[in-house]
Amino acid sequence: MLTKDTTATIVKKFGNNDKNTGSTEVQIALLTEKIKALAPHFEKNKKDHSGMRGLMKIIGQRRSLLKHLSAKDPARYTKIIGELGLRK
Repeated sequence: MLTKDTTATIVKKFGNNDKNTGSTEVQIALLTEKIKALAPHFEKNKKDHSGMRGLMKIIGQRRSLLKHLSAKDPARYTKIIGELGLRK
């Protein structure tokens, strides 16, 4: 999973300061990193259905945060998608 250093780097990059861990952009970036870290496990272990359920919950959380951000502030939404490379 994510180390403290990785989390701190993400918070610093996407939050306005080191303490801003609750902003929508930071939460989306942290969930994206979790998804990227879990993806190789499921390529090797195709029958890990309970783990896949957890991954789908994480993806659903990110989806709902992205939906909230797109409704609230479309400019911030397009910026975070571009930085994370989520959609093309």
